[in-house]
Amino acid sequence: MWFLRMLFSEPFFVVLLGGTLTASTPIILAAIGENFVESGGVLNLGLEGMMLLGAFCSFIAALLTENIYIGLLAGMGAGVILGIFFGFLVIHLRINQIVAGLGVEIFVIGLTSLLHRVLFGSEFPVVADITAKTPIPFLSTVPYINSIFNQHVVTYISWALLPIAWWVLYKTNFGLNVRAVGENPVAADAHGVNVYRTRYMTLIFEGVLAGLGGAFLSICDLAFFVFHMTQGRGFIAIAIVMLAKWNPSKLFYGAFLFGVCHSLTFGLQILGLDVPREFILMLPYVAVILLLCILARNTKLPGAFCLPYERE
Repeated sequence: MWFLRMLFSEPFFVVLLGGTLTASTPIILAAIGENFVESGGVLNLGLEGMMLLGAFCSFIAALLTENIYIGLLAGMGAGVILGIFFGFLVIHLRINQIVAGLGVEIFVIGLTSLLHRVLFGSEFPVVADITAKTPIPFLSTVPYINSIFNQHVVTYISWALLPIAWWVLYKTNFGLNVRAVGENPVAADAHGVNVYRTRYMTLIFEGVLAGLGGAFLSICDLAFFVFHMTQGRGFIAIAIVMLAKWNPSKLFYGAFLFGVCHSLTFGLQILGLDVPREFILMLPYVAVILLLCILARNTKLPGAFCLPYERE
C-alpha cells in the first residue's frame, strides 16, 4: 500500500510526467525529420551525428553570445550543413547509405570530443540563466498535470510539428512527391519530379530538426555539453520511425515510451527505491528493441528504401 500511495502521489507523478515530456522532445524532433527522409527512400544512420553536432555548435554559440535563440539557430545550421554533406555522399556520389551514415556519426563523435577538449580541456563550462521554461497561465498550476504546461518552448514546437508533418506528408504535393520518390524514383522522375532535389530537401529538413533536437539537449535541458551526450537517441528515433510505419502522427507514442523509461531514473529516487542507475538507463533501449521485435516484423519498407538513384 505504501508503494502504491507513493506511486500515485503528486510529486512522483509530476516529476515522471515532466521528465518524460522533456526527454521525448529531441526524439520527436529527430524522428519527424527522419520520417521524411526515409519516406523519400534514404536511410540516414548519421542522424545521431546531426544531433550531436547541433548540440555542440549550439552550446558554443550560446556560451559566447549568452543568447539561447542564437544557440538554437546555430544548432539547426550545423544540422543543415551535415545533412547537405550526407546528401552529397549518398545522392550524388551514391555511397552506400549505411556506411556513409555510420561514417558521419563516428566522425562527428570524434570531432566534437576533440574540439571540446581543445577549447575547454578537462573543464565543463555551463551556459547560465538561459534555460527557463515557459509556463502556460492557469494550466501550469493545475495539480498532477501542471508539468505538461510548464515546458520549454521547443517542446511545445515539437508537439505542434507532429500534426503539421502528417498533413504535409499526406495532404500536400510535396509530401506526395516525397513518397513517390521513396517508392519508385524512376516513375516519379518520369512524371517530372526532381528526385535529387526532393531527397536533398528532406535531408535539409531533417538537419534543421535534428540540430534543434541536439540544441535542446545541450542548452535547454542540461545547459552544458559532454562527450557523446546524445547517447543513441538518433538510433532510437530511427527505430521509432519504423515502429510508427512512417506515419508522423504515431511518432509521439514511441518517443513518450522512451521518455517514461528515461525519467524513471529520477522518479524512483523520489520513491526511495535503491535501483542501480545503469539498469534504469538501459530500460529505454531495451523497450525499443522489444517493440521492434514484436511490432516491426511485418513492416513494409518503401520500395526504393536505401537504394541509390541514377538518372538514365
